[in-house]
Amino acid sequence: MDWMIYGATGYTGRLIAKEAVRRGLKPVLGGRNADALEEMGAELKLPYRVLSLDNPDTLHHGLHALGLVLHCAGPFSQTCKPMLEACLDVGCHYLDITGEIDVFAHCHAQHDRAMKRGIVVLPGSGFDVVPTDCLAAQLKARMPDARRLVLAFEAGGGPSRGTALTSVEGLGKGGRIRRNGQLQTVPLGWRSRSFERDGEQRTAVTIPWGDVYTAYVSTGIPDIEVYMAVPPSTVKRLRWLRWFRPFLGLGPIQSWLKAKVRKQGAGPSEKKREKTRTHVWGEVYGSDDEMIRQRLETPNGYELTVTASLGLVEHLLANRVAGGYYTPSQLMGSDYINRLPGVTAFDG
Repeated sequence: MDWMIYGATGYTGRLIAKEAVRRGLKPVLGGRNADALEEMGAELKLPYRVLSLDNPDTLHHGLHALGLVLHCAGPFSQTCKPMLEACLDVGCHYLDITGEIDVFAHCHAQHDRAMKRGIVVLPGSGFDVVPTDCLAAQLKARMPDARRLVLAFEAGGGPSRGTALTSVEGLGKGGRIRRNGQLQTVPLGWRSRSFERDGEQRTAVTIPWGDVYTAYVSTGIPDIEVYMAVPPSTVKRLRWLRWFRPFLGLGPIQSWLKAKVRKQGAGPSEKKREKTRTHVWGEVYGSDDEMIRQRLETPNGYELTVTASLGLVEHLLANRVAGGYYTPSQLMGSDYINRLPGVTAFDG
């Protein structure tokens, strides 16, 4: 089937498109910027379509005869709904690379519609949340009666501009965890602890990562927390921001913060991506306080997003899959992460 990378001229979309061509795939490039798409299409020898998410008629027409869209244009809190609606209308598989809890929830709510249309809806097909989702499912298999799940990661190389903009949007919402199966809002920097790597302790703090939503769908474990390894000074800064949370979501503050982000580079350089690795920890606890721990080491998060998302695309291009909402481990199996290049698994 023909398929599209939407947001192809963005930082991550461009990385995915180049690797797709290297693999012999021929995606259609999609986005809003006609000049950038024309230039990129000429460079990669790929067709392109200029589509605006603000115009449903144009969007639906642009998806005509496509079987799949890999949506890479964030922030997904703003872009997911129009693209997903178009995919549901025309009968086109929907994948994206979000890590936003509310976006996962919105996509999950469309499960019945996706089943009826016979399309797969799978948000979080990149670093958010493939490695952590698969690790959670592996731990659940090892401890079927697990009551608590803790996930953590340390990502080197720095964020792309798009990821940073999404983080700014989330500041006014506070943190998120899951307790007794329910999503709960908690203060920024709610809890901190350490995780061991190479004999050293890495400070980490709770963040509203997508697995707070998706890991529950994949495993049914009722209590879930996700941590990110950061310097201790960052933990202090997050907790200091608690005092300003009522203002962090206001339009003028958001605009000022986003303007600062837009002055930054598009994302980490190829050299930095090659030199930096990502470390992922997972722990499950049973009712008797039994604990099982596993770890992963993966390529840089953007490199992993490229291989993970394209692996999902290739699977859907080659196989007939029942429609509905899926997490990565539900569609591909919990060992999917272990089959991706450059990933190493550890016990304990």
